[in-house]
Amino acid sequence: MTFTYEVTDAGDANARKQIVAPLVRFNESQAGPADFRPLAVLVTDVQGAVVGGLWGGTAFGWLHVDLLVVPEEARGQGAGTRIMDLAEAEAVARGCHSAWLDTFDFQARPFYEKRGYVRFGELPDYPVGHTRVFLTKKLAG
Repeated sequence: MTFTYEVTDAGDANARKQIVAPLVRFNESQAGPADFRPLAVLVTDVQGAVVGGLWGGTAFGWLHVDLLVVPEEARGQGAGTRIMDLAEAEAVARGCHSAWLDTFDFQARPFYEKRGYVRFGELPDYPVGHTRVFLTKKLAG
């Protein structure tokens, strides 16, 4: 079989699905069903506009937090704690036993550590002069 190779910065969702499908089949043949489900906690203002929240998903019994954004005007008022509590509770309801996420050394690492997250890895100089930190936590069930 002959192949062609293309580098692009404009990959579409269909191409991603085609790339991911055989990987998912292989992974599930080895580890069982992933049962991937998106998970979002939305923070809205009085007009109903989304102003922050959490974006992630659950799979293989784990919650992955991809993004957490607390509106500036809500910082220091327990909003981040509320968002994480809701996400972790939903993850437990879905059968998750643990959570993982990553953050930068200039972001919310201390916030997550106060919540019981522990460092399991880091990527130095990402971005240069900073560290990307990977954290995990066992969820109470």
